[in-house]
Amino acid sequence: MKVTIIGYLGGYPAAGVATSAYLVESAGYRLLMDCGSGALLALEQVADPFSLSAVLLTHYHHDHIADIGVLQYYYQLHSGTKQVSPLPIYGHTKDPLNFASLTFGAFTQGVGYTADSVLDLGPFQLTFLETQHPVPAFAVRILERASGKVLVNTSDTRAFAGLAPFAAGADWLMADTNFLADAQPPLWHLTAPQAGELAQAAGVKHLLLTHLPQEVSLAELKAQAQAAAGPAIPVQLASDVREIEF
Repeated sequence: MKVTIIGYLGGYPAAGVATSAYLVESAGYRLLMDCGSGALLALEQVADPFSLSAVLLTHYHHDHIADIGVLQYYYQLHSGTKQVSPLPIYGHTKDPLNFASLTFGAFTQGVGYTADSVLDLGPFQLTFLETQHPVPAFAVRILERASGKVLVNTSDTRAFAGLAPFAAGADWLMADTNFLADAQPPLWHLTAPQAGELAQAAGVKHLLLTHLPQEVSLAELKAQAQAAAGPAIPVQLASDVREIEF
């Protein structure tokens, strides 16, 4: 499994960096997980958008879906050969209006999922956990069936007990880590210590801090997460990593 970090900021793009978007690949299958602001331009630097096999959206906040509309226009207006047509865009069905917008003529097709769904997409099997966020949002567990490797993305969430069992044993845990330890509530994302504690409780092999803040010391964010995770779990910032292969 290969994961390319397309965008890693939360809220809004800054300094040429997009918000949440990750390209997950195996055996020629290309899954774009979230498609935030600036994601299409960033994607074009590493892959032909027409080479996508599918898109998966964890929820409908703008920093996770802002470039879905322009991706749809790309599929409508750009010349070239598409890997699949229409392009399937997987989104949860708890927000009917936003889900309906995923279907765009003959170019993209919305496909619904729920907390109970098990999606078999190419070499991957995907399962979901609804998180605790102001809008319905879903953590994603991606199993590469041939190797047994597991990637878990918390999506956007505050800390709650169900996260650790869902992430248990993952090779890589992507945690939305938007706050230092002293952040004041209400908190709808993880603090750095909470991300580290989650990694330790779940027994993951690696922790990737993502959905990063623009105006906080990332070195301190990493240090706090590493202290909570313990020395046996390596912690990395998405800002320092372009690709992960495992």
